[in-house]
Amino acid sequence: MTPVSSKHYSDDVSLLMVLIDTNPFFWSSTATPFSFSKFLSQVLSFLNSIILLNQLNQVVVIATGFNSCDYIYDSSLGHGKQRAETLLQKLEEFVVRDEKLNKEESVDGIGSSLLSGSLSMALCYIQRVFRSGSLHPQPRILCLHGSQDGPGQYVAIMNSIFSAQRSMVPIDSCVIGSQHSAFLQQASYITGGVYLKPQHLDGLFQYLSTVFAADLHSRSFLQLPKPVGVDFRASCFCHKNTIDMGYICSVCLSIFCQHHKKCSTCGSAFGQPQTSVSASN
Repeated sequence: MTPVSSKHYSDDVSLLMVLIDTNPFFWSSTATPFSFSKFLSQVLSFLNSIILLNQLNQVVVIATGFNSCDYIYDSSLGHGKQRAETLLQKLEEFVVRDEKLNKEESVDGIGSSLLSGSLSMALCYIQRVFRSGSLHPQPRILCLHGSQDGPGQYVAIMNSIFSAQRSMVPIDSCVIGSQHSAFLQQASYITGGVYLKPQHLDGLFQYLSTVFAADLHSRSFLQLPKPVGVDFRASCFCHKNTIDMGYICSVCLSIFCQHHKKCSTCGSAFGQPQTSVSASN
C-alpha cells in the first residue's frame, strides 16, 4: 500500500460543505413536479458518491430553513452504514423545529431562506478545520438552493462571500428554483466556484456528479460550465426591488432606491442628495 503524502492529502481530499434549502414555502409552491423527497434521494446518492471517491473525503450538511439553519450531518463523526438514516432523522427534527419558530420574526418574506446564516456556519466550520493543523482537506461550499433571494440578507451574504474569497474557499451553486439567484451568481463568480441551474431536475444526480463531484485539483483539467452572465445588481432595502442605481449608507452599506433622511437599518443621518444641492445653487 502506497503511503499518503501531505501533498496528495491536500490536493485530492475534499471537505464538502453542502447547504440544503428546506424552506417549506418553496417546496410547496414550486411549479415543477420535483418533490422534496425526490430531491433528497438524489442528493443522498451524490453525498455517498463523494465519500466513496476517497475514504478521506469529508461531507458536512447544513439545513437552510425559513427561520433558522443548523448542522444536520458530519461524516467525520463516524455514522457508518446509518448515514442516510441519520441525515434524514436530523433533517426531520430540524424541519419541525424550524416550523415552530415565530414566522413573523423571519428575516425576509415568504420564499426566502436563511442563506446568510448557513453560509456563515459553513465558513465557521471551515475556519475550525484550518486551525486544527497544517494538513486538512480542501474545503468548498455547495449551495443547493431554490428559494428567492432575500434582499434583507444582502450585506450578510456579501460579507460571507468576501470572507470565502479571502480564505480561497469556492462557493458552488446549484439553483433548483424557477429563477436565477443573483446572490449565488455573485458568490460563485467572486470565489471562483461553479454556478449551475439544471434544466432537468429529474436528472439532478447526473448534474451533481458530473459538475460538483471533482476535487479542486482535478477541476483544472475539466471543462466545467461557465455562466452566460452574472447579475451584479443589488436589492434595495426599502422596497425589495433590484436596482441599477441607488443610495448606499456609508456606515452599514444598506442600499435604497430613493433618498431618505436617515438609514432605516442603522439610523445614520443622510445628507442632501448631490442633485438637490446643485439645483439649489
